[in-house]
Amino acid sequence: MKKILLVVISICVSISMYAQRSSAFKWNEAGDAYYATEKNEIVKYQLPSFEKIVLVNKENLTPQEGSTALGIKNFFVSTDEQVFLIFTNTKKVWRYETRGDYYIFNKTTNTLKKLGKGLPESSLMFAKISPDGKKVAYVSEHNIYVEDIATQKITPLTKDGTDRIINGTFDWVYEEEFGCRDGFRWSADSKNIAYWQLDARNIRNFLMINNTDSIYSFTIPVEYPKVGEDPSSCRIAVVNIATQKSTWMNVPGSSVQHYIPRMEWANNQQLIIQQLDRKQQQSKIMLLSISTGAASNIYQESDAAWIDIKSRWNNDNPIGWEWVNNGKDFLWISEKDGWRHIYLISHEGKKETLLTKGNYDMIDYCGVDEKNGFVYFTASPNNALQKYLYKVKLDGSGDAELLSSKEQQGTHSYQISPNGLYAKHNFSNITTPPSEEWINLQTGSTIKGEIKTAKNNNGIEFFTVTTEEGVTMDGWKIMPKNFDATKKYPVVFYVYTEPGSTTVRDSYGSASTFLYTGNMAADGYIQISLDGRGTPAPKGAAWRKCIYKKVGILNVKDQAMAAKEILKWDYVDKDRVAVWGWSGGGSTTLNLMFQYGDIYKTGIAIAPVASRLTYDNIYEERYMGLPQENKEDYIQASAITHAKGLKGNLLVIHGTGDDNVHYQNTELLINELVKYNKQFSLMSYPNRTHSIREGKGTFTHLSTLFTNYIKQHCPGGGK
Repeated sequence: MKKILLVVISICVSISMYAQRSSAFKWNEAGDAYYATEKNEIVKYQLPSFEKIVLVNKENLTPQEGSTALGIKNFFVSTDEQVFLIFTNTKKVWRYETRGDYYIFNKTTNTLKKLGKGLPESSLMFAKISPDGKKVAYVSEHNIYVEDIATQKITPLTKDGTDRIINGTFDWVYEEEFGCRDGFRWSADSKNIAYWQLDARNIRNFLMINNTDSIYSFTIPVEYPKVGEDPSSCRIAVVNIATQKSTWMNVPGSSVQHYIPRMEWANNQQLIIQQLDRKQQQSKIMLLSISTGAASNIYQESDAAWIDIKSRWNNDNPIGWEWVNNGKDFLWISEKDGWRHIYLISHEGKKETLLTKGNYDMIDYCGVDEKNGFVYFTASPNNALQKYLYKVKLDGSGDAELLSSKEQQGTHSYQISPNGLYAKHNFSNITTPPSEEWINLQTGSTIKGEIKTAKNNNGIEFFTVTTEEGVTMDGWKIMPKNFDATKKYPVVFYVYTEPGSTTVRDSYGSASTFLYTGNMAADGYIQISLDGRGTPAPKGAAWRKCIYKKVGILNVKDQAMAAKEILKWDYVDKDRVAVWGWSGGGSTTLNLMFQYGDIYKTGIAIAPVASRLTYDNIYEERYMGLPQENKEDYIQASAITHAKGLKGNLLVIHGTGDDNVHYQNTELLINELVKYNKQFSLMSYPNRTHSIREGKGTFTHLSTLFTNYIKQHCPGGGK
C-alpha cells in the first residue's frame, strides 16, 4: 500500500500541485527533506544536514525503446519513496505546459511504464495516483480515465467529453481569470473522484486568422465569452471507480449564472465548494453529500464591489482547502471588515474566529503548524511595498508575531515545509539583489546559505506624490546618470494601474524599462512608475475596490493627476513626456494619450484593450459590473471613446494571434483614429500571442522598435 504525496503546502511562493506547473523542489510529507531534479535525476536532500541521495538516475528514466532519458517537467514521489510519477514531453494548453506524457517508475521492481497506452501522444493532463497507490487517474481530450498501475488496464470514467463538454479541466476563461486548470480530485479512500464539468456549447468562438503558415489562410477558434455573455455552465460530479457511475451534485442556482472556482473533499462522504454569483459579489461555501448530491450552505458573505478568490493570494493557484484540527475547522480569507484577514471557520460554519487582528492586510497565506498551533502568513503593516513573514496563534489568541528580520527591509518570500519545520527564505529589495538561506523555522537559525544586504547602486529611489484631489501614490524613479539639477530631462512613465498587479514593489528588478535596448539612465531619461487607487497593494479593501465600475476612469485620472504634480519639478521637461504599458497598461496608455494630451506627448501601447466590451466576462464583470446594467461605464472607460483626443505621437503594438486581448481591439482603435484623421504608428506581429515572444528575432525586434520610437519622439539628455 503506497500513499502518494501529491499535495504540497502552498507557501508564499506557490509550489506546483497536481501537475499544474513545474517546480524546482518539493517537500517530503514529514517536512524534514526535499526533492529536486538535478541533471535529469531525482534527488533528495535531508535536512538539516543537506545530505544528498540520488533516488532516480538517468538509467532508471530511459525507456526500453529509447536511448535517451526522459526529460522531467514535473514529478511526484510516494511517501515511501518507491514510486515516482514523471511528467514529460509537455505541450502548452494556452499559457502553461499542462498536457504531455506520464510515466511511472517503480523503484522496487526497477520498471518504467508509460501511462495512457492507446491515447494520443502528449494528451494526458493532471495525472494523480490514488492515495492507496493502486491506480492513477488523468484527463485526456476532456475525458477522465483511471488506469490500474499493476495491469495497466485503462477505464474511462467519463465518455461525453468533446471540444465543448469539458470534464476534469477547464475552459479558457476559468484558466485565465480563476487560475483553474486541474479539475478533478481523488477521495482519501481511493473509491471516488470528484470533478468539474463545463458545458461550453453556448460559448461563441472568437476566430483568429492565420495568414502566414500556409498559402490559404485559416481560422483558429477560441471559445471566449465576451463580457455580458453567459459563462459556460458549470457543475460538479462524483464518479465511483468501481461502477464508473457519476452522481451529480445539486448545487443551487442557475449553472450559467454562478461560478465554482474551488472544490475539494471535506471527508470521504462530503465535498466542499465555493460558489460565486455572476457578479462575483456573493460567495457561498457549501457542503455536498456525495450519496444524495444534496447541498447545505454553511458560510456566506457579500461585497458591494467584488470578492477575490484564493488564486489572488496564492500565486494563481486555487487548489487546496486549509483543513485543521482533524477536519473540524478550516482557514478562510476574507476582506469583509475592510482588511484581508485569516479566519478559522468550523466545519459546519457555525463558529468563526478572526486570527489576524488589526488594520493591515494579510498578503499571502503561507502554511500551518498544527503541532505548535501557528498559522504563517506574510504582511507589511507599515510599508505597502514590502513583505514580511508573521505567525499567529491558531486559536485566535494574541497578536501576530514578526519572524522576518527587522534589519532586512524589503521583500521576503518563504517556502515552508509541512509541519512548519524548515523554510527556504528569499530576500531582496529595490537595491539589493536576491539572496537565499535555509532556516530552521522553529528556532529561526540559518542552516545553509546567507541573506546578503549589500546594495547595488542602481539609482532607483522610492517616492510619494499627492495629487490635488488628496490621493497619495507610491512610485519609483530612476534618475539620469550624471544628473544636473540645473537642466531639464525627459520622463518616461511605465503604467499598468488595473486590479491585476502593482508596478511599485520593494523587490529587486521590479523597477526598470525592460524593453529599452541599452542604458536608459545613461541616455538621459527619468524613469517613473506609480501605483494609484485600484491596484492590489496591501492598503485595505477601500483602496483596492474604489475602482469598481471605474477601471479606465479613476485609475487613469490618478495617473494623470500624479504626473501633473511631477511636471512641477524643476528638472522635468514638460515637452518630453512619454508613457507606455502592456495589456491593461496599454489600455491606460491609450486613455492617457487621448484624454491628457497636454501632459503626455508620446505613448507606446502594447496589446491594449481598446474597448472594454471586447474582453472576457469574468474579469470585466468582476471589476465593472454587467454591461446590461451599466453599459455607459464601459463606454466611458474604453479608449476608443476618446480616440479623437489624440495630440501626440502614438505607437500601437499588437500580436494578431493574441487569444487574451484580441487583435480586434487594435482594429477597432484603427477605425476610430482614421475616422478623426489622427496619425499614428502601428506594428502588428503575425500570430504572436499576448506575450509577443514567439518566432525567431521577435523580442529583439520589439525592443529595438520600442527604443527607436522613444529616442525619436522623446529624445534623452538634459537641456
